[in-house]
Amino acid sequence: MDTDDAVRTSEEELGFATAQFGEEAAKPFTAAVARAKDELTQSFRLRQQLDDAFPEDDATRRRMLDEILRRCATANEGLDTVSEDFDRLRALERTAPQALATVDATHHDLAGRIAAAESGVAGLRERYGEGAAAPVAADVEEAEDRLVFAGSAVGEARTAVEAGENSRAAVYIRAAEGAVGQAGTLLESVDRRAAELGEAARKLPAALTETETDLADAGGLLEGTAEGASTADLRGRIARAEAVLADVRGAMAAGPYDPVDALRRVEEADAALDEALAGARDQERGEAKARSLLDQAMLTARSAIGAAADHITTNRGAVGSQARTRLAEAQRRWERARELSATDARGALAEAQQADALAGQALALAEQDVRGFRSP
Repeated sequence: MDTDDAVRTSEEELGFATAQFGEEAAKPFTAAVARAKDELTQSFRLRQQLDDAFPEDDATRRRMLDEILRRCATANEGLDTVSEDFDRLRALERTAPQALATVDATHHDLAGRIAAAESGVAGLRERYGEGAAAPVAADVEEAEDRLVFAGSAVGEARTAVEAGENSRAAVYIRAAEGAVGQAGTLLESVDRRAAELGEAARKLPAALTETETDLADAGGLLEGTAEGASTADLRGRIARAEAVLADVRGAMAAGPYDPVDALRRVEEADAALDEALAGARDQERGEAKARSLLDQAMLTARSAIGAAADHITTNRGAVGSQARTRLAEAQRRWERARELSATDARGALAEAQQADALAGQALALAEQDVRGFRSP
């Protein structure tokens, strides 16, 4: 009943919103109402099936009731989201001149940061190489595009305000706000990437030393293994760790390299060694080792989550549910790792590693969605 009332109320509000702000601005609300009506229709069909003369068994009945609740919740969430957007438009209509001045000032401030951001990306390339700068390489250009759009919207809004057409001005101000918000995110990503690379570079020498220590321990464990016992897994982990260390040290000596990627590879190789050594170490030492690895894993996971979140936020119109779902799960895992870090370093490490992997998947899926959106 509540959802039915909400849909009916929203249909009435849609008419007012369309008349007030125009069909283009009302399109998201129109689509949300249509989706909500579809969810409601399906819910009523399920309810009718439950009420007909052919009773369902308990399991089927529970499943159908759960689906009704889920569909109603989905409908309400969609309506709530667009209702908030229209509430914002109405607020902008009431304060159009002030809101215009605010977004115009933000636009000018961000435009003044473009040159510094370009220098920042160039500095990352020079210091760490193309691969390290790649996650933010296109961000400045995209920020400029958003600011060009915002500038156009600000101009249209100013014309509307001067003509006393605050409803029309509100639509353009809202568009400008969205564009400058995305531009700000893109420019901030350059600073964040620089900080992450610097932090990883500082942590890497200690991580290499720890892995070398674990390699020595693993070699000792190998020598002490009883004759005839299988050592293939341990030998494989040792070989991988040795190869990673050699590759990373070679990259460091050769010139610019990506310390975040290097730290991730060293941490993964060391974690594999630590897993093999877990049985030979006492619990206290094993927990201390996991805590050391956790610090590295949290950094690389945070970096991966930040890159994925920025890409999805600034391309949200093109990114589908799969990428968003992976990102949400990555963020949940990272938060879980943070919660566990004080009491269960091993559990936290596993969560952080999963967060890193999921964030990488989210970014790859988002990039795929954006490519498909731009080249249908």
